[in-house]
Amino acid sequence: MNANSKIVFIDIDGTLVDDDGIVPASAVQACREARANGHQLYLCTGRSKPEIYEAIWEIGFDGLIGAGGGYVESRNAMLYHKQVSPEAVRHLVDFFDRHNIDFYLESNSALYASRNLREHMIRLIYGDVEQDQAAKEKLETAPHPFLETLTYGESNLYKEDVNKVCFLEGNLPFETIKAEFEGVFEVIQCTVPMFGQDSGELTVPGVHKAVAIADVLAHIGRSVEDTVAIGDGLNDMEMLQYCATGIAMGNAREELKRVADHVTGALEEDGLYQAFVKYGLIQGGELPIASGTPADGEAAV
Repeated sequence: MNANSKIVFIDIDGTLVDDDGIVPASAVQACREARANGHQLYLCTGRSKPEIYEAIWEIGFDGLIGAGGGYVESRNAMLYHKQVSPEAVRHLVDFFDRHNIDFYLESNSALYASRNLREHMIRLIYGDVEQDQAAKEKLETAPHPFLETLTYGESNLYKEDVNKVCFLEGNLPFETIKAEFEGVFEVIQCTVPMFGQDSGELTVPGVHKAVAIADVLAHIGRSVEDTVAIGDGLNDMEMLQYCATGIAMGNAREELKRVADHVTGALEEDGLYQAFVKYGLIQGGELPIASGTPADGEAAV
């Protein structure tokens, strides 16, 4: 092991993958070169395991912190898996149904969609597919990998294996939702900007990325002094503050930029690659010509 090797924790959405599910070619190159240089790379994401598509794994990672810190594995060995209580799941399902707020439950077996989630997501990703022929053709020819990951039509959403929950912006302010679940969940605002300013995540109390990073370090016998974290959302706040070097993407929330040690370029500006060069994880050079790699392994369009 290189004495100067780092353990790098990388967020996915807005950091590694864009809203269309594309991983920039520069990010693929940076990750592969960093590992070839002896650094360890961990995905550190709000996504649950079903959302880690094979094309993402194929880039090359040493482990996963998923569900915002609720699920942790290192070199294919699971360290732990924390889940939402059945009572809390019933509470949130009833509340969101009552207020017509779209959501999905994340488990390691599936992502369970609320009744109208697919139509809501299609509007957000493509626009009005009924009136816009170009939008309709894009949906038909290039379905977003997230849409294909969701499980639809479940008659009973009182699931017992829930990691966390994401909800989309609806007709309630975020603060109202946060107050409803005070003490039941950690409620984090707008972790996926596409979902709207009043969207958010419900996670198990006390679970966040920094806690999971500390557990990974203990497991592999490494020091926090050797860590680098890079992200863009509010659920990356704790990990950027905890790790020795915290990097915010150029497209990050302003609150995150304020606590970061460095603000790199935006995702579409090869921000991850720039950050890896700046901190010596890789050497700078000519960037790949290709614009990106679809995170679902299909051809880019």
